[in-house]
Amino acid sequence: MKKPHLCSLLLTLVIGLTAIPSSAASKDNPSGLCPKCIEDNLRFLASDGMKGRGSATEDEHAAATYVASKLKEYGAQPAGDDGGYIQRATVLRRKITAAPQLKVGTIELIYGKDFLVPRLANEKFSGPLRKLDGDDSKAELAEGDVTLFTGKDRSKTRRTARGAGTVAAAVLTVAKEVKADHFTTGEKTMPALAPRLKGTEKNAIGGNLNFLELSDEAIQKLSAVPDGTVVEFQALAEDDVPLHTWNAVGKLPGSDADADQAAVLFSAHLDHVGIGKPVNDDNIYNGADDDASGVVAVLELARVLGAGSKPKRTVIFALFGSEELGGFGATYFYQHAPVALTDISANLEFEMIGRADSAVKADTVWLSGWERSNLGPVMAEHGAKLVGDPHPKENFFTRSDNFVLAKQGIVAQTISSYGLHSDYHQPSDDVAHIDFKHMDAAIGSLLKPVKWLVNSDFKPHWNPGGKP
Repeated sequence: MKKPHLCSLLLTLVIGLTAIPSSAASKDNPSGLCPKCIEDNLRFLASDGMKGRGSATEDEHAAATYVASKLKEYGAQPAGDDGGYIQRATVLRRKITAAPQLKVGTIELIYGKDFLVPRLANEKFSGPLRKLDGDDSKAELAEGDVTLFTGKDRSKTRRTARGAGTVAAAVLTVAKEVKADHFTTGEKTMPALAPRLKGTEKNAIGGNLNFLELSDEAIQKLSAVPDGTVVEFQALAEDDVPLHTWNAVGKLPGSDADADQAAVLFSAHLDHVGIGKPVNDDNIYNGADDDASGVVAVLELARVLGAGSKPKRTVIFALFGSEELGGFGATYFYQHAPVALTDISANLEFEMIGRADSAVKADTVWLSGWERSNLGPVMAEHGAKLVGDPHPKENFFTRSDNFVLAKQGIVAQTISSYGLHSDYHQPSDDVAHIDFKHMDAAIGSLLKPVKWLVNSDFKPHWNPGGKP
């Protein structure tokens, strides 16, 4: 007999322990904030027992099941597959089985000695070599080229290369200095091939770039090679291995039939990066800020809106799986949305609100892509402590699930207060580092404007040139 998954046992226990306090909070304070609900939900999702909620794992499934139970408790109706709260999507993953080969004209570079592969979307690619100055952050890429970024400023060159997008067939650049020993000893670990959602060719966010790091010696060799020289890369990969990822989706049907075609979507991603390389003897990447904090914000909105009078517009709560792998949960959601995509007028994604950002005023949150639409300014006019993203160089608008939906035409933007803290994607992103006072104030400041939004006739629009 198959033994129950540890997370499933823990999930059953925690749901039993938290259901009564959360319901009592909703009943006693139907229109206000429930700090205990916020803290209880975050402590569960970011607990060691959830093992970092790795994308497309049973731990992510347990998180989705927990979130679904909360949506039900808070009064949201099921809006997932087969009349339930859960959506399940298939993710395909392949492993590289032999050392990749890289050839530039007549020059053959050796994996582990001359180059490393930190990111790989395709097991094969080829294209003409094109050398660009990595010190020039405005250098334009050409579609299909294999672009080699070089420059005097090693860090700036790497930043330029990382931000090169998905136009080029591949990007080659200088390796981090800390990886110098890899080229001395030889890299024995095979690179990871980016997974993909079944039925799709490209990931909706990230994961589509072939990104190779070269040793200083290899950079010197290629610097003498003329532009246009054919670059060929090949790696042997096993057959697709199917995995599953899960969303939790609920809705509050609107009371106004005319407003039903202007639904509002509140979302966050419930996965993180799971178990990883130990840091200070800790290998659980809890993801308390990224993005248990965002999930908790959506749950609190569901609790408050579900406890009050029926909203005028339909409200959808969607907690996505596998954002970290490339927006897979959000992609599956728009392919199987509970309403037509044209009937979703706005999407507010919540991403990393567990700490205050020193770049903005206390208890203020910011909106990615502020200038792209009128959604943020109008919300601010109605009391939201919401300002523009103070970190435009990070291009956060394209780095979360909102971008998946924005590309479908929905005015979709992300609310955050991420201040570029050093615990990002580290085991130290845990509950001990969460500022619950900030979370309570930030979420609390949004309750009144959110209630206005779901009971208004306001339909946000893209500003000229703002739609991706």
